[in-house]
Amino acid sequence: MSCFTRLVRATLLLTLASASALSLSAQTVNTIDPALKAKIDRIAAGVLEQHGVPSASIAVIQHGKIVFTQAYGLAHIGPDEPATPEMRYSIGSISKQFTAAAILLLQEQGKLKLDDPVGKYVPDLTRGNEITIRQVLSHTSGYQDYWPEDYLMTPMMKPTTAQYILDTWAKKPLDFEPGTQWQYSNTNFVIAGMIVEKVSGQKLVEFLGEHIFHPLGMKSVYDSDQDKLTSTDATAYIRAALAPLRAAPKEGRNWMFAAGELAMTPHDLALWNESLIAQSILKPESYKEMFTSIKLKGGPKDGQDSHYGLGIFVRKYDGHLLLEHSGEVTGFVAESMVFPDDGVSVIVLTNHMESGASQIATTTADTLIGLKQSAPEEQAFAIYRDLQQGKIDRSLLAPNLSDYFDAQTLEDFKTSLSPLGEPLTFTQTGESLRGGMTERSFRIVYPTRRLSLSTYTYPDGKLEQYLVNPAD
Repeated sequence: MSCFTRLVRATLLLTLASASALSLSAQTVNTIDPALKAKIDRIAAGVLEQHGVPSASIAVIQHGKIVFTQAYGLAHIGPDEPATPEMRYSIGSISKQFTAAAILLLQEQGKLKLDDPVGKYVPDLTRGNEITIRQVLSHTSGYQDYWPEDYLMTPMMKPTTAQYILDTWAKKPLDFEPGTQWQYSNTNFVIAGMIVEKVSGQKLVEFLGEHIFHPLGMKSVYDSDQDKLTSTDATAYIRAALAPLRAAPKEGRNWMFAAGELAMTPHDLALWNESLIAQSILKPESYKEMFTSIKLKGGPKDGQDSHYGLGIFVRKYDGHLLLEHSGEVTGFVAESMVFPDDGVSVIVLTNHMESGASQIATTTADTLIGLKQSAPEEQAFAIYRDLQQGKIDRSLLAPNLSDYFDAQTLEDFKTSLSPLGEPLTFTQTGESLRGGMTERSFRIVYPTRRLSLSTYTYPDGKLEQYLVNPAD
């Protein structure tokens, strides 16, 4: 049975399973605009088909509140079982922001300071008396990453300890002078997790449960570092090259720890994202610390923005503030996007080592935050719609482009683009000068494919080029 056939079957099973739906009421939310829901359904189904991802479980926040949760595809293959919103997925490195929040809570309690040296709490690390907690939380410490690979190595299938990780990787020479560069390193968060445990006297997950999970009602949280997810949760899958999906192996205990140990439902991760938008768990000054992108100091990159705060990426997305992090552990990929100023968030959890989570989240976010089309986007999109019907307004075209759009070219545009229907998003991605004209590039996104558009415009507004090509 093909993956797409399985996905169709899974959708039908979900539709028919009205009895089980009653048990999902705590995790299932559907107060979203029906037209927007239909769009998200198209996005999810298309990406799952395109990438061969077994399932995706989604949560959406609008106006600061959860408005939609839905699972698509198969949580288990052979025998096939549809994914449901109550199922947990590993969130991987999205866990890092929880570790950072734990440190900030301890600072609020007066038990440590972000600018304390890590050696004050964890002895014998390389230059531990110089490197600060802030630097490990922002990946500017110089400590080498113990797990840069995107697959599970044989040694990591056996149990370890946090101390072994630090003895092996955090006692090496630094990869760079502290604070001068940014380099993602899971080792940093093993250090941070150990600091939380030493200062609080609790296991990290216990501390988070008391101060974050329980207050927010995040009842599904699971420590997937210590135990494999249960049979009622999503199964992790991997694929070698283009071969069939196979159940993923499990990391040995303690390899993920504070860098990626958490699993939960999208609904419960959305409760956390609601708190980021409302700033309801930490003090305002702590959120300011967390959401402030670190600037590099010294060296050839002095003054450069790292685009990373404490445990979370901090970026601008078409002018909107974006707090973002992805997560990956063996067989699971997750994506969390929060637009705090817009009260919007998109969470996508998947059970396959593929890029589908980011594509679903980004395309959905484009729709949710209501990106306004610029004048060039409006014009280019209007021309695109006309071309889908085999038409062109020649008053917009310079002579060369008018000649290009002869009868055969118009027919080719119509027959190839018309079946695609309305794109999900139509966005300008670049602008520069060339040959006395303004060169613009656009991205056209459909559920199962992306197109690129290139235009050249003279100063008088006439178009000299309008070319559409596959982007994938």
